[in-house]
This record gives sequence, C-alpha cells and structure tokens, in this order.
Amino acid sequence: MNPGPRLLIGDGRSPEIAALMPDGPILVVTDDGVRRFGLIEPLLSELRRTRDVIVFDRVEADPSRANLLEAVDEGRAAGVGGVIGFGGGSPMDVAKLAAYLIGSADALDSIWGVGLARGQRLPLALVPTTAGTGSEATPVAVITVEGAEKRGVNSPVLVPDVAVLDAGLTLGKPRALTAATGIDAMVHAIEAYTSAKAKNPISDMQAREALRLLGANLLTACDEPGNVAAREAMLLGAHLAGLAFANAPVAGVHALAYPLGGIHHLPHGLSNALMLRPVLSFNAEAAREPYAELAAILDPAAAELGSQAAAARLIERCEELVQGCGLAPRLRDHGIGRDEAPMLAREAMKQQRLLVNNPVPIGEEDARRLYEAAW
Repeated sequence: MNPGPRLLIGDGRSPEIAALMPDGPILVVTDDGVRRFGLIEPLLSELRRTRDVIVFDRVEADPSRANLLEAVDEGRAAGVGGVIGFGGGSPMDVAKLAAYLIGSADALDSIWGVGLARGQRLPLALVPTTAGTGSEATPVAVITVEGAEKRGVNSPVLVPDVAVLDAGLTLGKPRALTAATGIDAMVHAIEAYTSAKAKNPISDMQAREALRLLGANLLTACDEPGNVAAREAMLLGAHLAGLAFANAPVAGVHALAYPLGGIHHLPHGLSNALMLRPVLSFNAEAAREPYAELAAILDPAAAELGSQAAAARLIERCEELVQGCGLAPRLRDHGIGRDEAPMLAREAMKQQRLLVNNPVPIGEEDARRLYEAAW
C-alpha cells in the first residue's frame, strides 16, 4: 500500500516547505501562469533566505520529453540537492521525474512502465495549485513522447516526501479549470473504486470519502471561486482520490482520455469529462454493485433504488455535474470529428497499463464505438 506523503493542510502553509528541504540549492519546477500570478513568491522568498534557488518556470501543458529533460539539465548544472513541484499536474509530474532522474542518473527510457524506477531520487516536495490531479499523492508521472503518445512512470519512489494542501493557492481560479480538475478527481475516485486489478478496502475508503467531498463541493467551488471551505474540501478530496488510485489504478476513462490530450491538447480533466459517460455506461452491468454504492454518495436518494437503477443514477448524476460546471460534454463541442474515432481508438490501445484495470475489457473496436458515443 502507498500511504502517501507527509501532509500539511491549511491556507498559507506552502512557505513551510522551505524548512523541510535539505541545505544547498533547490530546483523549483512550475509554469509561467503560476509565476505570473505570484502564487509562488512567498515560498521563493522563504527559500532564498537560506539557499540558492533555481526556478524552472517553463513547464508546458502536457509536458514533453524535451521539456522534462530541460528541467533535469538545469537542476544538474546547478548541483541541486532537492526539488519542489508547484502548480498543476504538469509541473508536479516534471518535478517528480526530475528529482528521480537527477538523483538516480537513470535514463528516462529505462524506467517507463510499472516498477522499473528503483534508484534513489532527490528529496521532493509538491504543492498543488489545482484540486484535481492528485499527483502530489501518487507514484505516477506522465510525459508526452513522440507521436503524441502519453507514457507513464509508475514507481513508489516517485511519491514525494511532503505535500501541502494550501487552499489559498486555488482561490479565484477560472471556472473551466476548477470544473475540469474537479471532474478529473471524481474520475480518479470512481475508477479506483472499480479497479479490476487492485481494488482493496483502503482504496475503497479513500475513494468514497473523496467522492463525498468532491460531489458536495464542486459546484460551490465553481460558483463561488473565493469560497475557502469549498476549495479546501476540493483539495482534500482530490488528494484522497489520488491516494485511492495510487493503490487501485485508474482504467478505461483515463485510457481513452489520453489520446484527446496528446493529439488535440485538451486539458486532461476535460478529456476525462468527455469520456466519462460513455465508459461508465459501457461498464455499467459489470460494475453494477459498486456503481450503485457510489451513486448513493452523490445522490442519497439512490440508496432506495435497485442496483441497476442506482448504477444508472451514478452515470446521470456525473453528467449533471459535468454540465452544471459548464463543461461542454461532447467531442464535437471541441472540434473533434466523428471520423477520428478509429485513429483515437488505435492510440488508446497503447494504454494497456490502464486498460487492464477496467471492469470490462476494452478492445480497439470497443474504443471506436465509445469515441463515437462521446461525439
């Protein structure tokens, strides 16, 4: 079981990381948006009181191999002794792999997949600025490689030493970002709860509580971007969902979402939202009982329904939340043609590490039909 990192929770706590990092130069990995809005400045000021700080603020959305290796090169050149990732999923994933590659000297191409990164990484801290990816809780990092393929490294060594859930960093985020990341976290919880390979009582507990927090606070966080309580609940829900899928991996929704991000550069959370209804519907009979249990979390009235009707209510309620957040729920709403379904299906078949976790096998022809259903 992955117990997750040491956790600090509270508005304004991110500068406390400085005292937990080793002496010597520190690599801080972030992106231009986080830097531009000044979210990271209190932490940087605290770090600079006692050490040199190398800020890599050029992380791309869906970071590429070249983008990752650029951060690694800057960290190595400065002789850094620790890494901090500050931002959404992309900066945190780059920070995780940079800490590992600098610390271990392994080659990136030798560690793709599950359990192949076995070396030593540098001390690592992560600070999420969105409530969605759960990357601060997981042993997974995803990079976009040649051919727009998303490739992952999954190893316990990537779990950070410490993470901070600082709700103040998420206040005022745009509605679309709040919505997409929130739905992403909900998908993590739902897929972990029905994971075919590693479902277990601990991940089930984490997934249920995550879904409760996320379902109860998502629309409030979208409608009231300055609501600290809702934002903190979303951060905690996303973290618990991350812990859940760190122990019971995600499945078909994510596998089919990855080509949408890699090829069309849609935000990861939005890609998951687009594939959520079709994949849940595809799984509904095989996953009827767990879906019914989750339905009662999002809609207590579903507890009075039979399992088939309750499973259908889960799918309906997820669709209501997607639309209530303001996300356009169809592929055609985002410029993706129906005729792309066969190509997207071929690309999705590259995600076997995720597809094996789905409650129902998804072959290439199944994937094609699911993309058409999402269109």
